[in-house]
Amino acid sequence: MSPFNFNGLFVLDLANNHQGDPEHATNIIRAMGEVARENGVRTALKFQFRHLDTFIHADHLEGSSNRHVDRFLSTRLTNLQFAGLVDQVRANEMITMATPFDEESVDFASDLDIDILKVASCSATDWPLLERIAEANKPVIFSTGGLTMKQIDNLVSFFDHRRVRCAIMHCVSIYPTPKEHLHLNQISALKRRYPDKVIGFSTHEEPDETSPVHIAIGLGAGMLERHVGIETDSIKLNKYSSTPAQVDRWMKAAIEARQICGSLERVPPQPEETDALRSLMRGIYLRRPLAKGQQITRDDVYFAMPLNEGQLTSGQWAEGIVATADLAKDQALLGEYADRPKPDDTQALTSAIHGMKAMLNEAQISLPPTFETEFSHHFGVGNFREVGATLITFVNREYCKKLIIQLPGQRHPAHYHKAKEETFVVLHGKLELVVEGRHYTLYPGDMQLVQQGVWHEFWTDTGVIFEEISSKHGLCDSFYEDKSINSMDADSRKTRVNQWGRYQIRPAKAIRRMAA
Repeated sequence: MSPFNFNGLFVLDLANNHQGDPEHATNIIRAMGEVARENGVRTALKFQFRHLDTFIHADHLEGSSNRHVDRFLSTRLTNLQFAGLVDQVRANEMITMATPFDEESVDFASDLDIDILKVASCSATDWPLLERIAEANKPVIFSTGGLTMKQIDNLVSFFDHRRVRCAIMHCVSIYPTPKEHLHLNQISALKRRYPDKVIGFSTHEEPDETSPVHIAIGLGAGMLERHVGIETDSIKLNKYSSTPAQVDRWMKAAIEARQICGSLERVPPQPEETDALRSLMRGIYLRRPLAKGQQITRDDVYFAMPLNEGQLTSGQWAEGIVATADLAKDQALLGEYADRPKPDDTQALTSAIHGMKAMLNEAQISLPPTFETEFSHHFGVGNFREVGATLITFVNREYCKKLIIQLPGQRHPAHYHKAKEETFVVLHGKLELVVEGRHYTLYPGDMQLVQQGVWHEFWTDTGVIFEEISSKHGLCDSFYEDKSINSMDADSRKTRVNQWGRYQIRPAKAIRRMAA
């Protein structure tokens, strides 16, 4: 089955709002197709299929006490009429979708080559029906109204085991749904529990309400669904079905919410934002006159706004700045008049630690309170962000377990081990690994054995966290292709600390002050 992209999909459920009248149904389809085209969104028009002669017990075909039976029977459409309506959906440039409520209806949907099958909340534990849906070889969306998390787990596993592409709709089966029962935080909960699934919101709130769709998009809903229809002099909609005008407002609200939410990636600031921030920043000013070549101390300066063009900000202050021109009292310290000290190499490590902690948080990986960390910087601490890796050791007995972290763009040079055999298991990000000349791209869940004496190197473009499970690790067991690395002693190319080395990683000048 080719992958189906559920993201960005709007589902319009016709249900029984066709009133058993093909002409009225056609008018609804055309009106909804026009709204979808005007808003430029991918839209599926969904039917509900029931083989009524077997779906309803014979004793209830007449005079049933069940309130749904008469509605179903009074709005019956023939298979031929449904087939014509499916053609209308395609003619109006929408995706075809159907909710089959029995096995015969699954077969009918297959005969019509319906694009997507939907599992209604009431059918989510109907295993004979689910088996038939899974056999249909179509992408599936299932709703979760009234289900426990265990039942949702069962459904996800059921479809995953059968390699059925599926997506999940948060749903509350109350018609219409009061605001206090919408429980939209379930969207976030489902996204955390099933990160590989698209989570949507099948909504039954009153049609004029647009705040729920704003919130649903903000919480990460990738699909949206609601009931639709058209009113006439004789046909009135229920309190949870939307007219074309209401669907238009609903779609526009969703589009607006997506624009407001923006990207998950950190975006660079707009020029007007940068200007606004700089207008509020403090700059460095001279407290007293200074001569060219004089070192500037903290007592020589003060910080005040406004910040002038080219002036150093208060945040750029550092001990060791040297004046490159004669400076007057109250003069703004411009960058061109200041020789600023180069950052200490250890800042490369402390800055990298901040990034690695963030990666661990993003990956939801917790570390124990006690561990040892080794920063491998094969070409010096100053080049650590380009060449190196961070190894966190949890256990090193007869067996060894480490966590290896690389920041985006970091690479580890080619090497082999004489004594150690290791297996890499990727937890987060993407790892590029070359083993004896063969290139592998590993994703979370992938693993690769590296035996003794085997050349290997690795790098990452995205940033990566992976486990190294190995035999006992010993010192001086890494032999590098680059012979200049082999000539270095271990202490020159490694910084070893307890935990993150809060009080062990110090700038060189601080160490010199302590020694003095």
